[in-house]
This record gives sequence, C-alpha cells and structure tokens, in this order.
Amino acid sequence: MLKRNLIGIALILSALLAVISFNVPLVRSQGLTITVAAVEGALPVEAPDADLWQLATAVEVPLSAQMIARPIIPETNARSVTVRALHNGEEIAFLLEWMDATRNDSALRLDEFRDSVALQFPLLDSQPFYCMGQQGGNVNIWHWKADWQAALIAQQTLQDVYPNIHVDMYPFIVESENIYSAAYAEVEFLPAEAAGNLLAMPARNTPVEDMVAGGFGSLTSQSPEGQNVQGYGEWRDGVWRVIFSRSLHSKETEDISFTPETLHAVAFAVWDGANQERNGAKSTSQWVALQLAGPQGAGVVTTAETAAQAPLTASVAATAPTGFNALFWGFIGLLILILLGIGVVMLYFHLSRT
Repeated sequence: MLKRNLIGIALILSALLAVISFNVPLVRSQGLTITVAAVEGALPVEAPDADLWQLATAVEVPLSAQMIARPIIPETNARSVTVRALHNGEEIAFLLEWMDATRNDSALRLDEFRDSVALQFPLLDSQPFYCMGQQGGNVNIWHWKADWQAALIAQQTLQDVYPNIHVDMYPFIVESENIYSAAYAEVEFLPAEAAGNLLAMPARNTPVEDMVAGGFGSLTSQSPEGQNVQGYGEWRDGVWRVIFSRSLHSKETEDISFTPETLHAVAFAVWDGANQERNGAKSTSQWVALQLAGPQGAGVVTTAETAAQAPLTASVAATAPTGFNALFWGFIGLLILILLGIGVVMLYFHLSRT
C-alpha cells in the first residue's frame, strides 16, 4: 500500500511539473460575467471603433485547445478573447477582439483555412457540454467566417487564385457565362444550392452562419430564411475585431432569445487559419455568465452623450494574458510543498520500519 501511495504522489508531482515546464494553457473562466450594457439609439453594428462600445465593460475570456473530439491540435494560437456587449431594448450586439498575427480570409485552396470566431448559447435553462452541446441539450451557434466577410466586399473566385485556369463554365460564382442549354442552367441541376446549402450559395448577405447543434457530429445550419444574425469583422495591426448583431427575440424555434435582467450563458470559439485550425481544431472557452442590463431608463447613456468620452482605447494587447497568475501559481506551489511533505513523512516511516 505504501509503495502505491508513493507512486501516486510521484505521478501527481510529475503532472504538476509538466504543466509548469510546458506551460500547458488552462481555461479558468468560472466567475466571469459579461454585462450587456443598455443604451439608446442604433447599435454600432459595423463600427468596432465607435465610442458607444466604451459603455460596455470589457471581459477577457480565457481559451484553450479543444481536446475531446478529432481533429485535435494541442497547441492552438488564440489564448483569450475580449468581449463587449450592448443592447437597446430591441437588438443586441457583441464585439469580440483577439490577437492574430495573420489575416486569413481565403479558403479556396485545399491547404488554406480561414480565421473565424463563434458564439454559442444553450437553448435550455441548464448548461449542456460547452463543446457543441449534447443530446437533449441543443445549443445555438453563431459562426462568423473571415472568407465570407471578404466575399461581401469582393467575391473571391478560383480565377483570382489561379489566373490561368480554364473551364467551360464554373457555376458557383455570381457572374458566370452559361454555355450549356437553358435546362442545365436551372438550380435543380445544382442540388446543393437547390437544397439551400449555404456553402453552395453564390452570394450571401451576412458573414455569419446561424446553426444549431446537440453534440459532436450534429452541427446543422438553419434554413436560409432563418439566417437572421448579422456580422462585421475587420483585421488591423494583428487584431481581429468582429461584431455580431441580432434582434433580442427570434421567431425561430432553434434560436436563443434574450431577456433583460435574466441570466444567460455563452461560450466562445476561435479558429486561426494560419495554424490550420478548422472544425474541432479550435480554441474554446467554458460557459460564461451573460447578464442583460435592465430596461432603458435612469442611468442609460444615449449615443449622443458618448461623443465627449474618450475614444475606444482598450486594445486586445492590453488585456492579453500575461502568462503569470500569482494566485494560481501560488496555489500550485503550496500544493507541491504539501505533497512533498507527505512524501517525506511517508518515506521516513517506511525507512524507520526497515
């Protein structure tokens, strides 16, 4: 028995030393609450630099690599995402900022992967598994994609990547000359587009895909008519800044509805295309509390009143993880000392018996 105890202590110490030596990222998001500030007037749904965002408290949410389902990349690049949120009684908007050294907004080649970010909301009062939900615990996912954003500005085609490409007709672009008979130009001969598959649409009006999931392998895009989440993103100086916006309430049964003064939950995921992150290879957070401020009224600042305030200055770099948490490492050090003490005492009694 004593030998087993000594082996167990040695294994625990080895694990702790591995965490320290290899700097394994640990997600610690418990206790965080994102407060959705109540404002008056239109929300800055396409303006990450708008002064109105100063009214929302910035919350840094830690991220770590998804390690449950394949594909798995143990070392993902995004370590945290900074979140702000506003609502005006009718709409809600989230501003997400995270550090990314490269802008990856094209995914036309087989070896190209886009940058993207997602919000996830539980559809029940309880909190299901924070990675894609679970059976009987569906989640509503809003997925912003950098290549979809770029396509809204200037559509990317294979001709842009391969200027000398030659095909008779490539139907998956907005302007495509049809050389076939009129019958083959009908959408019925493009089954994915006919089925409403957003990935096959030649044009979209939002860079956000609204989806629902109930566990790994169950991710399903909502119908084209149910795609009611708008988005806007821009990359500058090594930082992505992405805005999600939607009405507080939705008629879609698989959509989250937001109620002021009610505690909701939200989780986040970030993909870095330069690191070949896609699908399950991503950085994720645990559930974070989401609280909408009360109805507009006393204490609510209007859009005009923010003009005299300082411009948005809270950069992601200023809130990026420092790599050192005194409380956490103090606890680890104390735990190591306790285990070492126990080991020494047990070893002493063992030697005294022999």
